[in-house]
Amino acid sequence: MTVPRLIRDPHNPVLEPSHVWWEREFVFNPAAVEVDGVIHLLYRAHGIDRLSRLGHAWSRDGVHFERDSSPAIEGDVNDPMDRLGVEDARAVVLDGWVYATFTSASVEPVIGRPDAGTLDDAPWRTRVSMARTRDFRSWERFGVVIPEYNSKNAVLFPEKIGGRYAMLHRVAPDIWLAFSDDLRHWDNHRCIMRVRNGHWDHKRIGSGPPPIRVEKGWLLFYHGISPEHTYRLGAALLDADDPSNVLVRLNDWLIEPEEEFEKQGWISNVVFPTGCIERDGVFRLYYGGADKVICAATIPRFEIESALYRELP
Repeated sequence: MTVPRLIRDPHNPVLEPSHVWWEREFVFNPAAVEVDGVIHLLYRAHGIDRLSRLGHAWSRDGVHFERDSSPAIEGDVNDPMDRLGVEDARAVVLDGWVYATFTSASVEPVIGRPDAGTLDDAPWRTRVSMARTRDFRSWERFGVVIPEYNSKNAVLFPEKIGGRYAMLHRVAPDIWLAFSDDLRHWDNHRCIMRVRNGHWDHKRIGSGPPPIRVEKGWLLFYHGISPEHTYRLGAALLDADDPSNVLVRLNDWLIEPEEEFEKQGWISNVVFPTGCIERDGVFRLYYGGADKVICAATIPRFEIESALYRELP
């Protein structure tokens, strides 16, 4: 059975680097939420100092964005866990707040090397951090919430499961699940989805946007990296009550790098969806193109649901 494909927005890229110093080089990998008819992006930006920050942009039509002149969230040079920047946010509306999960970047201390030498050969350390806001201006920082794992690509479920908060995160190369009572302390970590040898998702996989509740479970868009290091997007269906149970995983991908802005950038051959909103029965995904620009693509809800449901036993 043919897997449906995402349709690129004709306005792509919808957000590009600006003249402002902290986002002059690249803007990519945005979280996306819609609040009161406004689509908000919390995107990763790189400037002339090579540090990663999170910027905020907003739009009513999902295509033409305004953005703040200053970063929304940035690393703390005095915090050893994220002093080298914050990366790749995802966001959900939960309990009346917008919660953002993101990666805090630092380096592991090495005996004989006080820090890391150069950033290119640094022993990178990545941890899952969290913050929340009601207005996208003032953020309450939780700090690192999963200190025990080198992890990325964390996404919150938009509702409790079995009375507890749930999160997916990536312990390389696979996708893991964890639970919490307070969003600050996480337990019961376990792997739920692994890479597939020889497939388009052979090297690493990670959650894209947060899981989406559909009729027969949780729709998970996820990225995968092929043996030749191309990033593509796929989809899976998780059990509604026990998301550690992967009911369906489509064999084929939904979108791959084709356009020049997806093939050439900081990292070549990358489509990296991290945000999704739904309007009029259509999912609109926002993704990083080649780690340089932000793009959008759409797929009708019924098409992706139908593709998943056809594979149910």
